[in-house]
Amino acid sequence: MILVPVKDLTNAKQRLAPILEQPARTHLARTMLQDVLEALAEFGGDEVSLVTSDLFATELAKSYGFGIIRDESNQSETAAIAMATHVCEDRGVQSTLVIPADIPLIAAPELKAIYEKAPQIGSVLVPAHDGRGTNAILQRPAALFPLRFGNDSFLPHLAAAKAIDQRCIVLSLSGIGLDIDTPDDLRALALAAGDKRSQALARRLLKTTAGFAKDEVATVKS
Repeated sequence: MILVPVKDLTNAKQRLAPILEQPARTHLARTMLQDVLEALAEFGGDEVSLVTSDLFATELAKSYGFGIIRDESNQSETAAIAMATHVCEDRGVQSTLVIPADIPLIAAPELKAIYEKAPQIGSVLVPAHDGRGTNAILQRPAALFPLRFGNDSFLPHLAAAKAIDQRCIVLSLSGIGLDIDTPDDLRALALAAGDKRSQALARRLLKTTAGFAKDEVATVKS
């Protein structure tokens, strides 16, 4: 099962507060989630459930025919995925793939690559573009080792995977690798080739934001 944790989007993306007001941050978070779910729907290779109590995310998931595992606590991605993994185990789910809601450049072929590389018993890790975070992690079986998400989760996840003496595949995937947390990430999204909804939004937002190379952003087709 593919698990997508989504916290309360009305307070999303606080690290973008220096350049964006909360309504713009919420709009961006919702738009990125739509891009992520669209890629998952295009892939169609596994069941998908959002782990959330956010109303917008819930309604959007239903529109794609995806499931919901309710996260009433809304505390952290780590707590949400731990809870959802227990649910998956109770349902007899054999593997989980955790996909964040803020990697809008994710593409169906990248998801296919993860499943093709996945060992029968073991894990696949996809690091963030800066090598610090973990932007996708597949485990087979579903609770192979505990997950701890955050800004510096990749090396701890890699160490945990190796400690259980099962195969661990590390894949670098450019679309999945770009998570949008900082102003520099937003600029990278705007300048990347493509015309996803979140890219068009990022380009509009940056054109009205001081401190960015507006001419450079304007040269990218929206």
